[in-house]
Amino acid sequence: MADDRLDEILEVLSTDIEIEAAVSGDLKAACFFRIYHALGTDNGDFPDLSYAPVQRDGRGGYQIDGYAVGADREELFLAVSDYNQTGNVKTLDAADLDRRFRRAERFFELSLQEEFISQLEETSPAFDAAWAIYSNRGLLSRIRFVLLSNARLSTRRKSVDTREMNGRSFTYNVLDLRRYADILSSSGGSEPLEIDILEFNDGKPIPCLRAYSGGNGYESYLVVLPGSLLCEIYGKFGPRLLEQNVRSFLQARTKVNRGIISTISDEPEMFFAYNNGLTVTAAGIETCKMKNGETGIRLIRNMQIVNGGQTTASILYANDRRKGKADLSGVFVQMKLSVVDSDRVEEIVPKISRFANTQNRISEADFFSGHPFHIEMEKISRRLAAPPKAGALNSSKWFYERARGQYADRRARGSRRFETEFPRDQVITKTDLGKYQMTFDCKPHIVSQHAQKCFLAFAEIVSANWENKQASYTNDTYFREVVSKAIVFRWCDRMIAQSDWYKNDRGYKSQTVTYTVAWLVNWAWKSRRILDFQRVWNEQDTPVGIRDALTLIAPVVAAELRNAPPELRNLGEYAKQQICWERVSGLDIKMPDGVSSYLISEDEEKSLKKSARKDGVIYQDIQMAKLSMACVAVAGDMRSYSREYGFLTPKSDRVLSKIENSKLPLSAADLKVFGKLCKLLQENGFQLPDPDA
Repeated sequence: MADDRLDEILEVLSTDIEIEAAVSGDLKAACFFRIYHALGTDNGDFPDLSYAPVQRDGRGGYQIDGYAVGADREELFLAVSDYNQTGNVKTLDAADLDRRFRRAERFFELSLQEEFISQLEETSPAFDAAWAIYSNRGLLSRIRFVLLSNARLSTRRKSVDTREMNGRSFTYNVLDLRRYADILSSSGGSEPLEIDILEFNDGKPIPCLRAYSGGNGYESYLVVLPGSLLCEIYGKFGPRLLEQNVRSFLQARTKVNRGIISTISDEPEMFFAYNNGLTVTAAGIETCKMKNGETGIRLIRNMQIVNGGQTTASILYANDRRKGKADLSGVFVQMKLSVVDSDRVEEIVPKISRFANTQNRISEADFFSGHPFHIEMEKISRRLAAPPKAGALNSSKWFYERARGQYADRRARGSRRFETEFPRDQVITKTDLGKYQMTFDCKPHIVSQHAQKCFLAFAEIVSANWENKQASYTNDTYFREVVSKAIVFRWCDRMIAQSDWYKNDRGYKSQTVTYTVAWLVNWAWKSRRILDFQRVWNEQDTPVGIRDALTLIAPVVAAELRNAPPELRNLGEYAKQQICWERVSGLDIKMPDGVSSYLISEDEEKSLKKSARKDGVIYQDIQMAKLSMACVAVAGDMRSYSREYGFLTPKSDRVLSKIENSKLPLSAADLKVFGKLCKLLQENGFQLPDPDA
């Protein structure tokens, strides 16, 4: 990103922070952290962090704003914010950088001391962060610091530095305004990385064998990668090397593989034979002739591991272990490297990732931004206008963002009319959606496990139901319900942030919000009632009776969340446990009389959903009919592809003949056959035309 555009980027960022603060009721510093955190987790700079603004000024001062402990990988992430409210782009020089990282280091060092822990208030974010460090102090071997700043890093400094001290590896990463702009401009993908092999491999390239160069938008190479080289690269760049869906899955589910560790320790010479290796994609490579005449790779652009993330993390773990550090000199990993043309990245890379991942069975849920559910949600959001808000003359729409940066990209290319049609405070991301749905499904303990784990839990539910209940999701009623849940959730969030009882004891707002809303939903369910989402949609606001109820519930829930059992001293961790929800859901809170008029019966809800499913079935049939018309020109290719893969039947062959000869529209029975065929074609890599193009 050219520096002359950074002023413009800063202005847009500042506006987004102001809007976020107005909508949520949070301080601007908290909104800044949230925006950068969402971008950084998507880009792989760090996993989901617990927000913990901790600061002490003066001599011996310290500061952190977020943390995450991966005890199974012996890894700690500490984030520190540098939020400047000036209108001009500031510069981060070496002294600024060192000072801010030193303050974060000091908090880490203090948190290793029992005396420091005992001085902290046990219900404070500072205690949670310090206790997480102290209780894992014997395990942590790699400490990753990250500075989040809306200033511009001096060109004299690298964005990632590493050093070793006292048997631990320390990595320093900077997410400054320039990198923020670069990630945003990457159109929903990851920020490009350049891996200089010579830098990590003692000035030597790695030998490679060209395996495929037949066109089709990619070429492939086979590489034998030294384990020590892979360890060095991953140690510096961390999860940024992992393709996004694989990264999300590994961070949420996968622990270090003990079998891999055992092989590295006991039979390093057999690692190459036993391990499946890596599948890697890249935007480009630079090759050179080696002294022996072989071809070598000296640089890899935008290296992304799409299969083998667990292998990579386990090798780093084996090398980092505080006890029994492994010798990687005899460890080698096979790597299949596919260099993909830029114009086919979005098409090819997800398929490589999808077909390569069978070891952990990363399902449809984990390749979810391109899942039909999200595509349909996106389509509905672009056409369905919401009723005007009170006092407004015109209606507006809610923008569903299935891939990061969609809204920012449209806003940058659009006009004032776009922001009028899709206001900034009416954007719902796919992780927002997961949070709202899991909250209203009475799973606040899952929501409290942070965005990635919550989203994967929601994604698995949708994927499991998609085959037989697709019509339940692809209808306007479902989308209106999602928006209504967003309205109620966000109002509760804002109400808590502005409450005097919260201002006097800040902390754990996100947990309090999800538990408060879930308590109300659960209370209503006990009498077989639910919130009247249609009323919320019509008013585009949280009704007064629901407001009164949430206002009454929130402080009681907040107090209970701070009443953790003695064995669960970290309140943030306590909120992630089923036992926490069991205790909160059992609270006896008398509801105001007026709340019942904003609820509907279970029978009314079933009737509404039955009607919505019918609408969804009709919509699916219309879409399938449109697709059949769009396939006239490619029906012959579909037949050849189906025959080659062995799933062409007499019925599907007959339907393709009708399409090929434009004998349309198809009957209901033929549409069903056609739908099954299209599903098989897509699962086996055939690119169907867009029926809405």
